[in-house]
Amino acid sequence: MAYRSFREFLSSLEKEGELKRITIPVDTDLLIAEWADREMKSPGGGKALLFERPIVDGTTSEFPVAINTMGSRRRMALALQVSDIADIAQEIQLILKAKPPTDLREGWSLLKQGIHLLHARPKHVRDAACQEVVHEIEKHSTPDTQRPTLNDFTLRDLPILKCWPKDGGRFITLANVHTRDPETGTRNVGIYRMQIYDERTMGMHWQLHKVGARHGKRYYERGERMPVAVTLGGDPVYTFAATAPLPDGLDELLFAGFLRRKSIELVRCKTIDLDVPADVDFVLEGYVQPGEMRPEGPFGDHTGFYTAVEDYPVFHVTAVTHRRDAIYPTTIVGKPPMEDYYIGDACVRILLPVFKMNFPEIVDMTLPPEGVFHNLVFVSIRKQYPYQAFKVMHGLWGMGQMMFSKYIVAVDEDCDVHNTSEVLFRL
Repeated sequence: MAYRSFREFLSSLEKEGELKRITIPVDTDLLIAEWADREMKSPGGGKALLFERPIVDGTTSEFPVAINTMGSRRRMALALQVSDIADIAQEIQLILKAKPPTDLREGWSLLKQGIHLLHARPKHVRDAACQEVVHEIEKHSTPDTQRPTLNDFTLRDLPILKCWPKDGGRFITLANVHTRDPETGTRNVGIYRMQIYDERTMGMHWQLHKVGARHGKRYYERGERMPVAVTLGGDPVYTFAATAPLPDGLDELLFAGFLRRKSIELVRCKTIDLDVPADVDFVLEGYVQPGEMRPEGPFGDHTGFYTAVEDYPVFHVTAVTHRRDAIYPTTIVGKPPMEDYYIGDACVRILLPVFKMNFPEIVDMTLPPEGVFHNLVFVSIRKQYPYQAFKVMHGLWGMGQMMFSKYIVAVDEDCDVHNTSEVLFRL
């Protein structure tokens, strides 16, 4: 059964012995990140951490901070509510290989798959847990960077982390960013880091090739503000679906509904014309103004180095809505192994049937941690003709997030790509 809230997911982790509660006050400026970094590098990814008393600018936040919640294979399976990630891959493979039934049994099996996919479609509701508390930000904000009155809610009230000493500021690192194509109405949900500038503005780190940036370009060409919604928390499958390298045009929320075996309930935002999952913990509503850019960074990235300062669009917050018992989810990135490695590993394992559909010669594939998430790919193939490996490698480079891979190593089908030593021996 699908998780009804992020808190319910954390309860499941705690029941399975996969969660540690930190009851002492811990500062969001570097200290939570330091604690989490050590935990993530523990054998097997350590445990998920729940900081019950995060400190922001000397004040205890009302919102607990959860981190490393998907930072192991066991927790990834719990997040997707399966005993093994391979179970999902097998189900996708059955759907991709579906053929017209030849008898009644095959007919019933195909019907069950169709009903499952039908139930994955999002549906709309009027009342939502994510709107139990509503703070309209823009009309209460002051033109300068001074903190508004204590009764007003701003971005400074969220327990957003500063992760590394030379970071340019505090960053939201698990932001599910919802955008819509103004011409086709097609929705996209992607994960982009967001630097906090002041009480109501943030940097929107979407690169030119990202779908969110493509949507933004179309708004800019029309001279219109771009509505954007940022969600945090809820069923962890939302975040996983937003990170998955899905084909263009495949709705991330439809994919999430398929994974959770239940349709996602959507609610209309309070100040913008976008829909978001009704059960998330936080929603940041706002807009991006055409042509407005601001320096973003530096940011300690998954390569173990800081990314340089560059200009990116500015996100203006018009409202923040949240659950009464909201928990703030976050992560940190850095030299592996980190939480993002396990998320990426699950993506590859689940979507392996999609890669095989495009390249039938593929036997197995993995992104080893030594490659720092996406820089290195090992793929085994059934070789049938000369230069077949080149065909597969160039094809993979053309598939979504695979464009970031610096090295793709193709080996024979009898080589275990999950054994780095064996792959290197073959080289």
